[in-house]
Amino acid sequence: MKGITDRQKEVLDFISDFTEENVCPPTVREIGEHFGISLRAVQDHIAALQKKGFITQAAKRSRSIRVIVDTREKKPELFVGKVPLLGNVAAGRPLLSEENLDGYVNLTEPFVRPGKSYFALRVRGQSMINAGILDGDLAVVEQSSVAVDGQIVVAVIDDAITLKRYYKEAGRVRLQPENPDFPAIYSTEVRVVGILSNIVRTY
Repeated sequence: MKGITDRQKEVLDFISDFTEENVCPPTVREIGEHFGISLRAVQDHIAALQKKGFITQAAKRSRSIRVIVDTREKKPELFVGKVPLLGNVAAGRPLLSEENLDGYVNLTEPFVRPGKSYFALRVRGQSMINAGILDGDLAVVEQSSVAVDGQIVVAVIDDAITLKRYYKEAGRVRLQPENPDFPAIYSTEVRVVGILSNIVRTY
C-alpha cells in the first residue's frame, strides 16, 4: 500500500482487529507482545502511522489509539436467506400432512444462494440413510416442479409428502428409497415440489 510499509500495515490491521473484537484498542505492550517486538519499535510504528494519517492517539493515555483508515480487505457480505419451514418430510412411508408453515430458518451460503426459492422440511424416518440423510435432519429444498432421473426430490402423493430419489418410467414414476428395508413407491400421480439442495444437521 502506498505510503505505508508492510509491517506498519500489519500493526494497523492488528489494531483494527483487536478493537473490533475487544471494543477497545490495544495497548503498546499488547501490540509488542503480539509481534514479538520492543515497545520502542511499537512506538515508532504508531508514530509513523499517526504522521501518515492512518491513526490518532491521545498523548499519555492508555488505549487511546483510534483507526482513521481501515486497510483491511473488506469481507463480502454473507447472503442470508429466510427460508420457510414446512412441516415434516416422511423419509419412509409417506406421512399424511399439509405444507403447514412452522416458521422460518435463516440459512447462509452454501446452503442457499441468491435468486433461488427454497423451503425447508424436517426429515422423519430411515429410508434415505444410504444417501446420508438421517432422521431429524433439516432438508433444504429448492422449489421446482420438474426433476430428472436420479435427483432426490420432495414429492406429493395423495396429499402425502415424501423425500425420495426420482425416476421416470413408462407410464409412471418410481420414488426410490436409499435403504433396502424400504420398498420403492410407484405412482402415476406424483407432483414434484422441490429438489433437495442441502442437508443441515445439528448435534
